[in-house]
Amino acid sequence: MRARAAVTGLSGLSLTAAEAAVLRATPPAGVILFRRNVGTPDQLRALTAAIREELGEEAPILVDQEGGRVARLRPPEWPAFPAASAYEGASAASAAANAALLGAGCAAMGLDVVCAPVLDLRLPGAHDVIGDRAFSADPEEVARLGEAWIEGLTAAGCIPVVKHIPGHGRATADSHLSLPRVDADLVTLAADIAPFRAVCARDAGRHLWAMTAHITYAALDPDRPATLSPTLIERTIRREIGFDGVLVSDDLTMGALAGLSSTLAADSLDAGCDLVLHCNGVLEDTAALLRDCPPLTARAATRLATARALVQAARPASIAARGTVPVAAAPHALTDA
Repeated sequence: MRARAAVTGLSGLSLTAAEAAVLRATPPAGVILFRRNVGTPDQLRALTAAIREELGEEAPILVDQEGGRVARLRPPEWPAFPAASAYEGASAASAAANAALLGAGCAAMGLDVVCAPVLDLRLPGAHDVIGDRAFSADPEEVARLGEAWIEGLTAAGCIPVVKHIPGHGRATADSHLSLPRVDADLVTLAADIAPFRAVCARDAGRHLWAMTAHITYAALDPDRPATLSPTLIERTIRREIGFDGVLVSDDLTMGALAGLSSTLAADSLDAGCDLVLHCNGVLEDTAALLRDCPPLTARAATRLATARALVQAARPASIAARGTVPVAAAPHALTDA
């Protein structure tokens, strides 16, 4: 059966029989895990193994693991990493080493798609939903450290997900709660776009995924947020930024978007997203979303396969098998940068 063009959440620490039945009947392309799904290393490995038993070995399993306040794997079972802002001014080598260590910890648990790095700008006066999750206010510094993080995650065998394209840093509202509107002109927005364009200079970003911003940009499409905008996705993300990798929506259950998830999913996919993200883990909601969600397009399937192949080709032979490298074998995490 063809996978639906969706990545969905789960309710708890183990895959329930009802959830397994939904995954078999209407399989999503992948699954995303949250803090509610993470207990101990043994538990987490068992959960990711159970997911892949239902969806197949190639099914991506995502996790938001940026460091700082956005981390699903936490002490004492896993090491703590600083927020992105701590790396400003640090060497690219140290940033890459930390990303490799973080990625190795995820890969050892069967988590192969890491939703990081954040390429948004850290701008004064903006809402702190981004804040210290961003490397810098300087687009060149964000691009430099973002490239280093991509290098480190890739070396660990993880596919990075850059976020939130085309840039969340200027928003004055939290898109988890409401829909931000950015009224900056095109000249100003060029700074927000610059880090995404820089990381896509390598093979058009085909080694990456990118996550859309639930934000309306008046200068790009005054009527629709990026996630739902065919104009913005085609002209800005695909053409101007030059991104030809896997484009996944931010979570459809966030407060920024109004309407039924199934309608939002169809609209997001019609707009040009390859996948939609549905994270709440409520079985009834997930089942309804998957029942109505269109299947992966051939182009989206190709993009998924290409990203996986590029990362597999780039990672060292020592971590070619998932879970074979202990975290202790990787560099130590920075406590400051």
